[in-house]
Amino acid sequence: MSKFNLTTEFMGKRYTVDTEHPYSIAIALDFDGKQPNHFGAESATRQPLQAGSFVGDTTQGGSCNVDSIQLVPHCNGTHTESVHHICDQTVSVGTIFNNSLSIACLISIEPKLAEETNDSYRPSLEGTDKVIDKSLLQSALSNETLNNIESLVVRCVPNHAVKKSCRYDETNQPPFFTREAMELLAASNIKHLLVDFPSVDKMYDDGHLTNHHIYWNLEADSHQLTEQARCDRTITEMVFVPDEINDGIYCLNLQIPAFELDAAPSRPILYPLIDCSDQ
Repeated sequence: MSKFNLTTEFMGKRYTVDTEHPYSIAIALDFDGKQPNHFGAESATRQPLQAGSFVGDTTQGGSCNVDSIQLVPHCNGTHTESVHHICDQTVSVGTIFNNSLSIACLISIEPKLAEETNDSYRPSLEGTDKVIDKSLLQSALSNETLNNIESLVVRCVPNHAVKKSCRYDETNQPPFFTREAMELLAASNIKHLLVDFPSVDKMYDDGHLTNHHIYWNLEADSHQLTEQARCDRTITEMVFVPDEINDGIYCLNLQIPAFELDAAPSRPILYPLIDCSDQ
């Protein structure tokens, strides 16, 4: 049996990439069962293709199974988006990667109530908002690590399995980053930000998408790219990181279909790293 032997260096140490024990942190999208949902979108659906006398369902006499699906990538599960999410110019999410593997750091953070932070947001924070502020990021992530990774995965705790089928609405609003927290990330070398909630911005934010603009370096409320825009960056939302995956450094394979869209369903894979000095 063949075996890949991949090694990488991170912060002066050499590691072996453990390709035999990958962790998928995508939420499996069950078209016939419970699904996560954001912003009141219709649930993702599927139905057999019908074309003339052909039906794409072997249980209905078809020769093979062929499904037609309908979904909203931003709202129906794990997805990755490009800067085109907030700008007029086309920057397709499936075409912007400069490498297929990157060094990622997984951190776990318990969001705090907005009344417990001195950070800000636009529009103004409300007392019951749940936020990840700058101090929480700094407690979970050293400056040295932040400046040497290309990808960051944020897992919120408590980490209930209900995230895999949670419906987010006015009565169940997810956490989001403060302005200062996002400015910290935007000033780093991070190119791929992955979170286990449906948006890095507040669910109802008057349409500002403040953190998206900060991360991609667009002027507030602008929908136009400039030379300073970070078109090489992606945001992946609605991942699920099981508790058995420990915080730490991994190799990330962010798998995305070649869709000419601002966002697409995605499958992030984390590979453990083994310190070569321990072998």
